[in-house]
Amino acid sequence: MAETFDIYKTRIKEILKQSGKKSVPFKVLYNKCKGRKNNLPEFKRALASLEKSGDVIETKAGYKLAEAGGMFKATVSRINKTFGFIEKDDGTEVFVPGKFLMGAMPGDVVLAKLIPQKGEQRGETPDGEVVEIIEERFSEFTGVAERDGSSLVIHPDTLAKEPIIVVKCDVEVQSGDKVLAEICKRGQRHSEHRARIKAVFGDSDRAVSSAEAILYMNGVETEFPNAVMDEARFAEHMGIPEGETERRLDLRDEIIFTIDGADTKDIDDAISVKKTEDGWELGVHIADVSFYVKPHSELDKDAFRRGTSIYYANKVVPMLPKELSNGICSLNPQEDRLAFSCLMKLGKDGSLLKYKFSKTVIRSRVKGVYSEVNKILDAVESGTEIPTELAEKYDGLTETIVNMEKLAEILTANKLRRGAPQIETSEAKLIIDENETCVDVLPRERGKSELIIEEFMLMANTAAAKTANERKIPFVYRIHEDPAPEKVSELLDVAARMNIKVPHFTEIKAKHLAEILEKTKDSPLAPVINNLVLRSMAKAKYSDQPVGHFGLVLADYAHFTSPIRRYPDLAIHRILTDLCYNKEPDEFLRKRYAAFAHDASEQSSNCELTAMRVERDCDDCYIAEYMKGHLGEEFDGMIVSVQEFGFFVQLPNTVEGLVRIETLKNGPYDFDGHFTLTKSGNAVFSVGDKIRVTCAGANVASGQVDFTVCEE
Repeated sequence: MAETFDIYKTRIKEILKQSGKKSVPFKVLYNKCKGRKNNLPEFKRALASLEKSGDVIETKAGYKLAEAGGMFKATVSRINKTFGFIEKDDGTEVFVPGKFLMGAMPGDVVLAKLIPQKGEQRGETPDGEVVEIIEERFSEFTGVAERDGSSLVIHPDTLAKEPIIVVKCDVEVQSGDKVLAEICKRGQRHSEHRARIKAVFGDSDRAVSSAEAILYMNGVETEFPNAVMDEARFAEHMGIPEGETERRLDLRDEIIFTIDGADTKDIDDAISVKKTEDGWELGVHIADVSFYVKPHSELDKDAFRRGTSIYYANKVVPMLPKELSNGICSLNPQEDRLAFSCLMKLGKDGSLLKYKFSKTVIRSRVKGVYSEVNKILDAVESGTEIPTELAEKYDGLTETIVNMEKLAEILTANKLRRGAPQIETSEAKLIIDENETCVDVLPRERGKSELIIEEFMLMANTAAAKTANERKIPFVYRIHEDPAPEKVSELLDVAARMNIKVPHFTEIKAKHLAEILEKTKDSPLAPVINNLVLRSMAKAKYSDQPVGHFGLVLADYAHFTSPIRRYPDLAIHRILTDLCYNKEPDEFLRKRYAAFAHDASEQSSNCELTAMRVERDCDDCYIAEYMKGHLGEEFDGMIVSVQEFGFFVQLPNTVEGLVRIETLKNGPYDFDGHFTLTKSGNAVFSVGDKIRVTCAGANVASGQVDFTVCEE
């Protein structure tokens, strides 16, 4: 049989090679191959093997060699209004201009070929052309419905510039509604597709409607299955089982409390700090979610699938039902709670001398709020009296709060000495009114208490990863790999063009990036430099291999402190419970958790990327909603990015808008390929330039804000 199989493979390739670019139907191919032998199962197996190896491609007309005409098989990864990207089997992305997509949709399997680029290389990816759609997988998309005479059309959010005609509608639709539709008939171009409207999200001029559409298209479920809810309600009803507190270290008499945002309901971390003769005692007490979410339970399987909670505007899509996230697992004040505590002894210099992980029972003294703690610290520093209401709420905690700040300052200094880059990014705080409308956008500020909590969480996370790495047990690490050489070269090139002196090095270290940031921190270009440095670095992710964290300059790092909202934290709580509490041997842990740690790392990384995209896209819709109320108004801003199609301007409140190149007067302008639009060889619009702009447009459905340059 093996001999027949190999003969068939050789013969199939010979016949298809002779046919060139022309596909050979299955029956014709089989008849040419079988000769005297008639073994259809072996022929099918040989053909399937060639398809799997990528040597042969199935088309609608039959089969052909992939190499015929320089063609290759690929999957459409994403589509924009004027272009798309396809991904080859080896992960390489290929840019496809809109006119060469043949109406292909995301997820479609296509036959493609590379095409020569005209002029200078457009970007890092080659250009390609879809030759044939092999398998149609895409169906659903979102857009804005509009009446065009007697016809109903949809303006897709991303798929095409032209509207798509609706031929069937399952629901009542108003012009201007944000809708969910599916392609029910394909054309050769995106504009030739025909659609059916399946659902209505609401008025497309409202961000809340567009956000719902974004959640749906990214597979984010806002409701929990019944089986998950049943387990969550049971856990809430169970509370703390009788006898459980006796099995744990009782810390209810210790000064322990939480500090979060005023609106936070899923409180998963509390802290305690004591100053000693030899240094410090730092306790980071984390909600013991793994006690309630058991392996392979419906709660666990659903949390694994979600990977993380998603936060946007004033909303949250939780990883765990509120019965857990806001209830029995939340470290609410003046309530007994089960915790998993990292108890650390630090030297006077903040060095980690000794630590252990213990299952505990705690009772938070107060629900601290960042802004309130910042006011207390400001009052202490200035020697003024703490406001009465705060003095009463935080009665007996002032000394601890002051010690917290002192310890955090030591830890921050240690981080700076390690050379960790202090990247300052602009984050928006969206103000949402009672009608779910965005009424203001403000820069999110970080005060002393935010930095305190950040430093303490870093210590606990480091201790968790160090424990696992030293014992060589499976774990979910938070890793940050070294920057790619080409990204470093791009950063150095931009810095040189901006006349920014950079340290001399042969191999990039975090401290080199830190030096660049330090030298430019007081410059008007600081926001731009921060963005460039951030773009030069790799994206942090999860891995079962402890490769270290470049940005924090740490050999060991993990996420231990947020098991309510991140699955990696829940995963390592489970592993550390078996190690530190159940005292399971290392070999047992290696067998039990090797595959789990790998799968949890991969899934969590993917879910994090989805969450980041969803949060960004939803927030953009709310920001556009706010700017829609400021059309025609003028603003001062700074150019933060330049592209061949225009440049982006950021306002002091963090809002970004696009100035399209076709709106610029006194053109034409050329893009220098880096950060400047030039005219006759002279720089006119460059990254870092201050500029006054008018809000010319705000599309809530797409989250796009458009600016035009004000005339001087």
